[in-house]
Amino acid sequence: MSVSAASSTPDVTVSSTPAASSASSSAVTADTFLKLLVAQMQNQDPLNPMDNAQVTSQMAQINTVTGIGTLNTSVQALSSQFTQMQALQGASLVGHSVIVPGNKLTIDPTTGTGQGGFQIATPADAVKVEILAPSGAVVQTINLGAEGAGLHSFAWPAGAATNSSGLTFRVTATSGSSPVASTALMSDIVDAVSTSGNTFNLELQNSGTVPYSSVVALN
Repeated sequence: MSVSAASSTPDVTVSSTPAASSASSSAVTADTFLKLLVAQMQNQDPLNPMDNAQVTSQMAQINTVTGIGTLNTSVQALSSQFTQMQALQGASLVGHSVIVPGNKLTIDPTTGTGQGGFQIATPADAVKVEILAPSGAVVQTINLGAEGAGLHSFAWPAGAATNSSGLTFRVTATSGSSPVASTALMSDIVDAVSTSGNTFNLELQNSGTVPYSSVVALN
């Protein structure tokens, strides 16, 4: 699938919500623990005092909790920074096309060719692509024959149809009498990039907001 990249100024929106600080929570927990420990020692039975090993074990546990809280805070900060760096780097994708799951037929206005793609999990003996009108009626059927596992593309002479015609496609793959899992793929243009929490998103022209992880390939 080949789509001409539109010229555009990178549009980056970074909107992440700061994570609650677990360090302050750990500090409160440690302070409470020490107060309780001191009170327990002050009120212990002089004839049956606390075991030193027990006190040591409790101190070790609170140190572990405090350490985990500090580590979590550091990891959350690194994750947030990584997501924002990803968004800034992703600005280079604005105006370019990517391949994402979807079944909208992309029509090249220069050649009048409808383009789409699909991914199949395992080799198929027969692959069929049906071009569909907005009503769901089959406009034309393309028999591609046997195809191996992986990514594939197809082209169809669209005639007078344009991208505003609302044509879609459906892929059916079989191996013998058994169906083969397939995913329809379409080309879409990146209008902007953004972050939501720790998720890096792409704002696509036709598909709306999708996570960057759903991008199958760059076009």
